[in-house]
Amino acid sequence: MANVVLLSAASPSTSSAAPRLRHVARRRPSRRSACPRSAASRLSIMAALGEDPIRQWILTEGKATKITGVSSIGGGCINSAQCYKTDAGSFFVKTNGRIGPSMFEGEALGLKAMYDTNSIRVPLPYKVGSLPTGGSFIIMEFIEFGCSRGDQSALGRKLAEMHKAAKSDKGYGFYVDNTIGSTPQINTWTADWIEFYSKHRLGFQLELITQRFGDSAIYDKGQRLIENMHPLFEGAVMEPCLLHGDLWSGNISSDTNGEPVILDPACYYGHNEAEFGMSWCAGFGGEFYSSYFEVMPKQPGFEKRRDLYLLYHYLNHYNLFGSGYRSSAMSIIDDYLRMLKA
Repeated sequence: MANVVLLSAASPSTSSAAPRLRHVARRRPSRRSACPRSAASRLSIMAALGEDPIRQWILTEGKATKITGVSSIGGGCINSAQCYKTDAGSFFVKTNGRIGPSMFEGEALGLKAMYDTNSIRVPLPYKVGSLPTGGSFIIMEFIEFGCSRGDQSALGRKLAEMHKAAKSDKGYGFYVDNTIGSTPQINTWTADWIEFYSKHRLGFQLELITQRFGDSAIYDKGQRLIENMHPLFEGAVMEPCLLHGDLWSGNISSDTNGEPVILDPACYYGHNEAEFGMSWCAGFGGEFYSSYFEVMPKQPGFEKRRDLYLLYHYLNHYNLFGSGYRSSAMSIIDDYLRMLKA
């Protein structure tokens, strides 16, 4: 799908104001490892070569006749992010100098799937392609953020509306594999949720830990949990709902009208409760859950399963950042093994 237009783009919002970046108090460690070549350097090289697919798209299918400014707005060290201001409005652009288009293709498919639910606001993706200097880019709708993360009640309600609106007849998984942080996330379609979560979420992370750290203790206990966790799902009605997949505070904002905005997804179709797996650094409060469960009723055994969904993300953080997250993951596994008498 490299160099494929995701959408026949209409003109974007005419807002050209620079974004107001928010400061997140409960921010987890960055998922970044090695910084790619700077965006400014890539842009300069492309300009010298006379080959700039970003500008070419903006000035043709983006319906702009003039680019009035390009400003950096962060993005960390996995990706760089820029705002392109034009006479047709502003565009948000992310680039990566090391990774091909597949990462952004997965993001774009997830954003478009969420956008099509007409529930919670997400930036609409326009174009994914390869850079002539190496790497890739994604162009999407520019959303100016408001001063806060927005109303917790509205966030819970709209997230539940998305889960309710988007179900898959293919089972659990997604159209492509994608990434959770920089970790591969396998999304092979699977008919059974417990099988999917066991193999492609917990099992995959445990295998990575063994390969990277040689930690056989957490692997062996984790496999025991996987083999014995079926009773945790008794009485629950599970459907393959469209999930954002990586919903922590850094991926939640609001627009200038105060409406919730979610971004940077790791989408797949899964049990809706798995969406709360990053709740330990998302800041969800009572108003969020009350509004959510008014639309998507709480299932029997929700409290018993909650930590099982946290475990996936703790294991991923162990893989990304090292042993600082091992004790949290092991504590969850040990608690479940005692509960299940396994």
